[in-house]
Amino acid sequence: MQGLADQVVIVTGGAQGIGKGIASYLLDGNALVVIADIDAGAGEECLAELNRPERLLFMETDVTDEASVKACIDGAVKRFNKINALVNNAGIADPGRTPIEETSLARWQHIIGTNLTGCFLTAKYAAPYLRRTQGNIINIASTRALQSEPHTEAYSASKGGLVALTHALAVSLGPAIRVNCLSPGWIEVSEWKKKNLRHPPALSAEDHEQHPAGRVGNPLDVAAMVAFLISPEAGFITAQNFVIDGGMTRKMIYAD
Repeated sequence: MQGLADQVVIVTGGAQGIGKGIASYLLDGNALVVIADIDAGAGEECLAELNRPERLLFMETDVTDEASVKACIDGAVKRFNKINALVNNAGIADPGRTPIEETSLARWQHIIGTNLTGCFLTAKYAAPYLRRTQGNIINIASTRALQSEPHTEAYSASKGGLVALTHALAVSLGPAIRVNCLSPGWIEVSEWKKKNLRHPPALSAEDHEQHPAGRVGNPLDVAAMVAFLISPEAGFITAQNFVIDGGMTRKMIYAD
């Protein structure tokens, strides 16, 4: 994990799931990490579990609220004096997979606001500081930007928009700031949730075997790519979307 030492990285949605895996991995590489999450309880648990008080800051943050986002960026700079990277991971899905005829405008706007507008806001307020450090933005999209299951219109649209926002930001902010995107596939996060939601993975052999890589992913698979993209070794990479799905989106499936 070359190049991570003393880099200040903000991870939105960093208190659980993929975000928590990213925060943990970066801390192991001696980065300074700011976890921005709307769930204060999960944030406090995460601080205790990761147990790096001198290198870790939690900011209760609602990425849909401009004042909250600005306060997070200001808090990060006040604590660590700089920002080297922003990882836009905060997001929500539609677990009920609501048919479009039953999807309220409020629900649509909440998902778009969190998954897409939130990334715009964090980039807006982090950009002046990232310019000073020749820094990076990493957006966490999804394979749902590229393929869909039924009744996932809001989520898919938000993640597709995030892929497009990535290359737009890369062109606008380059060369001072590099901007890339990761699109994870099936990432098992049950062991990375807060305590009252945590449980052992319930995965079958078939779940693993349908991936050409031979297994379902985990948050550290995504975290490793984040670490690479914010390192100097990735200095010629920007405006790209990297699919991290064990090859699943490339596997042709026919019904018997």
